[in-house]
Amino acid sequence: MLEAVASQDLQIWHGFFDMAGANNDINVLNYSPLFNSIKDGTTPPSPFDVNGHHYDRVYYLDDGIYPDWTMLVKEPHASTDEPRKKFKRFQESARKDIERAFGVLQGRFAMLKTPARSLDFKKIRRHMYACLVLHNIIQEYNGFVIGQREERMIKNNPPRLLERDLRDRDVRVKEIRDRQVHRKLEAD
Repeated sequence: MLEAVASQDLQIWHGFFDMAGANNDINVLNYSPLFNSIKDGTTPPSPFDVNGHHYDRVYYLDDGIYPDWTMLVKEPHASTDEPRKKFKRFQESARKDIERAFGVLQGRFAMLKTPARSLDFKKIRRHMYACLVLHNIIQEYNGFVIGQREERMIKNNPPRLLERDLRDRDVRVKEIRDRQVHRKLEAD
């Protein structure tokens, strides 16, 4: 099972590989490190405005099966007005980027097309992450990446979690799961 975040230029920004099985999408999301940097307060803010409302964090487009978290935007159901229909078309198009990224990844690395049951899980995980890294390097080398990656100050100044930070982490977890903000962002 692979969870990934990709951009339009097929750059893979997040990859989480773990055993398949009883892990449904929601269990994977809860177990995934995708939101850990936000929970820990180490993610730089990514402010944006929509319809006159201000938001501080990035958002991810999902397919509707995920929970109503502030950073997950689902496609509108049964849209009747033209702006929602247009948004739905754009969102469906953007969500295809991850499918394209997987297709390119499999096209580049034949090992991802074949069953790997004979290998132990640690080897499969290392192979998967190696393919993700090599894929991104190839994308950058060939000039297919839209923007340059920003280097973070965190690299030089690793964060330390203090007791105060752990309390703040609980607040950030509640913010991520705030359904009112989720609904407001979806409406915008």
